[in-house]
Parts: sequence; C-alpha cells; structure tokens
Amino acid sequence: MKILLLGQHGQVSQELQRSLNGKAELAVLGRNQLDLAQPELIRQQVLAHRPELIINAAAHTAVDQAESEPEVAFAINATAPGVLAEAAAELGVPLIHYSTDYVFAGNQSEPYRECDSPDPLSVYGRSKLAGEQAIQAVGGMHLILRTSWVYSQHGKNFLLTMQRLLQERESLSVVADQIGAPTWAGTIAQATAQLIEQWRSGKSGPWGLYHLTAQGETSWFGFASAIAAHLHSQGKSVATLQPIPSSAYPTPAHRPLNSRLNCSRLQQDWHVQLADWQAALDECLTRR
Repeated sequence: MKILLLGQHGQVSQELQRSLNGKAELAVLGRNQLDLAQPELIRQQVLAHRPELIINAAAHTAVDQAESEPEVAFAINATAPGVLAEAAAELGVPLIHYSTDYVFAGNQSEPYRECDSPDPLSVYGRSKLAGEQAIQAVGGMHLILRTSWVYSQHGKNFLLTMQRLLQERESLSVVADQIGAPTWAGTIAQATAQLIEQWRSGKSGPWGLYHLTAQGETSWFGFASAIAAHLHSQGKSVATLQPIPSSAYPTPAHRPLNSRLNCSRLQQDWHVQLADWQAALDECLTRR
C-alpha cells in the first residue's frame, strides 16, 4: 500500500513514520517538498504520487503566533485540507486528518463529544475548525481525528520545555486550571496504524469525525508534576512547582479551560483502545 504522508519533521509525522515503517510504502512530503500555503501545488503533487491513502500530519501549530498571522494559519490549516480532500476524492482514496481540542471554547463541565457545537477562542482553533468543515464539505472518505496536548521527544512541546526548565530553575509556575489529556504522538500514530489496519482488513467503522486522545485527565500543572517525578527518579534536581490560574499567565491566544474529549465513539466504532496518559508518558520517556 502506498501512503502519502504530509508533514515530515512534526511530532505526529515522526511517530507515524516509525509506526508505519515496513507496513506500507511511505512517500513523505515535508515543507521543502510541498508548501501547504500554496494550494495550487497540492493537487498536482497528490495526483502525481497516486497514493492509496493520504495522511495529513502537517499543520500550523504555533497557537500564539497564529494570532498575528491568521492568513498563513488559515492557508495551511483550512484551505490545504480542503484541497487534499478534493484530490483524495478525485482518486477515490481516504484522507486521514488531525484536528484539535481548540475547536471548543472549553466552558462546559463534561468532556466534549463529536456532536457538541464548536466555538473556538483563537485563530488557531478557528483555522482548524475551518479545515474540518472543508473536508466534510467535499464528502469523500475521511477520518478527522481531534486530539489534544500533543507531546513527544521531537520538536517543540510541553514535555521538552518542562524537562529543560525544571532543571534550569529553582521554582516554576504552571497553569493548573486548564484540564485535558496529554497525548503522546506515539499514541496517535499507533491508533492511526490500527485504524488503517481495520480499514485494509474490511473491518472499518464509519468514516467521519472522531476524538482521539489518551485516557484520563490532568492539568498542565499535573502534567508538569509527572515530568518532574520522572526526572527526580533519575536522581536529578528539579524546580519547585507552583500552581497558578490561567489569568496569571496571559498569552496572545486564549486557551479552553476544559480540553477533555470523549473518545468513546472511536472505541465503539473502530475498536481502538487508547492508553492512559500516564502509561503513555512512561512509554515515551523510557523508549529507546
């Protein structure tokens, strides 16, 4: 099977390349090979490769930066997915695309379901929602997978930032009133590989929109505390952590206070079991 993977050095793409290695013929297009901000090139590249499956793991993920460059964010996160969906439909192949918890305002008390109404607070969230809608408008075979709080041993993310700051400082303040599920990029990649296997074996569930995060929940403070505990177990000195409210750490983009996503539909329809966030963090930190 030939898979066209958009995104090369991002967290999810790196883990997908690992999970799908040996299971498919991967054609990986990074920014140097295909600039998703230039939609006229996308269809041309997709049709030239003629894949059996397209995975879009590329995105404009700099949440605060997106506030000052909305045109770029919407070109990559909204326009490009729509063009990819059109090209996939033209070839008659599925598209797998990743979205985010930031499509929600985070003001409800329960974890969000796929049927809950989006209400993004930021340019990033609005651009990702527009990307979902562009794919759905095409109507071809697709999986839109909303995830949250993605981290890995690659790139820029909360895990790597905390590992550095915890060892550089004596004390560190971390937001404690935003609640969600830290999700290892490896968990996303492993679940994606399982979804592909289900589809290839004729046991797929319905195409559409699904939530895909690690199980359980915590705050950014709780996540930082787990990272600190791992460093401490290695005999390293770590900063003292102080919980603070979001109001004490203002950012250009507003974040939802409730980022919890209900993933039961994915488990019911596609029989995908998702790891607990703490078990996944342990696997990420101990994997060679």
